[in-house]
Amino acid sequence: MSRRVVVTGMAGLTALGEVWSDIRAAMEQGRTGTRTMPEWDKFDGLSTRLAAPIEGFSVEGRYPRKKLRSMGPVARMAVYATEKALESAGLLEDPVVQSGRMGIAYGSSFGSTNPVLDFAAMLTEGTMQKLNGTSYIRMMNHTAAVNIGVYFGCTGRIIPTSSACTSGSQGIGYAYEAIKFGRQDLMVAGGGEELCPSMAAAFDVLYATSVQNDKPETTPRPFDKDRDGLVVGEGAATLVLEELEHAKARGATICAEIVGFGTNSDGNHITQPGQETVEQALRLALADADLQPEAIRYVSGHGTATKQGDIAESHATANVLGEGTAINSLKSYFGHNLGASGAVEAWLAIEMMRDNWYAPTANLENVDPECANLNYIMGSGIEMDNEYIMTNNLAFGGINTSIIFRKSQ
Repeated sequence: MSRRVVVTGMAGLTALGEVWSDIRAAMEQGRTGTRTMPEWDKFDGLSTRLAAPIEGFSVEGRYPRKKLRSMGPVARMAVYATEKALESAGLLEDPVVQSGRMGIAYGSSFGSTNPVLDFAAMLTEGTMQKLNGTSYIRMMNHTAAVNIGVYFGCTGRIIPTSSACTSGSQGIGYAYEAIKFGRQDLMVAGGGEELCPSMAAAFDVLYATSVQNDKPETTPRPFDKDRDGLVVGEGAATLVLEELEHAKARGATICAEIVGFGTNSDGNHITQPGQETVEQALRLALADADLQPEAIRYVSGHGTATKQGDIAESHATANVLGEGTAINSLKSYFGHNLGASGAVEAWLAIEMMRDNWYAPTANLENVDPECANLNYIMGSGIEMDNEYIMTNNLAFGGINTSIIFRKSQ
């Protein structure tokens, strides 16, 4: 059995807002969500003071307190993004959500980090006073997936994806496969991540973070010869995926179709991407979609603004899809929001495909000559009418993902 899978709802949260028209306006003006974090000055040895936080987000009063007790910030963002995505799909009050025919594939790099401190107090101070019945629930890696399931009453399968920077894209890919092969009719798919200085520290000790602390508006700058590293961010995004005939039968608006997914692992280095296996992931997606490389004229790149990552990714893209393929990196606007990145970038790539407009990579002025000869979108956005687009993500552990979307016909 092989069934067609479409996207019927989308929503998300970013450092530039949650409404596409607002996000696009910021992109057209060259505004980014990066800011200096003076509250991080207390961390001795942390070089970066940069992040792309979501400011002012709260669901207090929106959701019952009893439900909120099990949700840390990442789960709250994920549940909110899912609520808005189900609403956009016309499914928020539909009984199919609780019928067992809808599942969840959702990921984050980690759960919430504050409960970690409470468990640390037990281990270092010998006290259980800070722990309660929801401490672990808020901390666990699959907190976003299970809180979505409990809040909306989903009784289908849950596929937690915790694979660092491919958590969101693997969530979408595995949800697509669950529907394609008849295991579910609908899936909630995506990823989320909350901002924590520990996330910045994980890259800082690898000398991979930007330290343009006094010039946040100039960084990160993916693919640029003057880049100096990444900026961490936060966010969440949810796609509602649906079997095509089911969507047509209820008169749903179809945002896009997923036609290809590929994922693999490098099997070589924990933190440095391997060009050959990245190429293989792209070819797996093309084979799944039964497409020739020339069908893809635009790629939403992973583009972290690290030297080795940018170079390896750009050459893999050029080798598979051809020189001159258009590419951008949305991390230039929102920072690297880790487990949310693949979901946020998929959502916004679909929005760009629907508008026939593709954003430039912010801060990209001088392409690194060591990067491949691609059409790096820079300066201002470009107009393209693409039938197919590709979104790619690479993660620690050598995990690679590639998803191909088709414009709604």
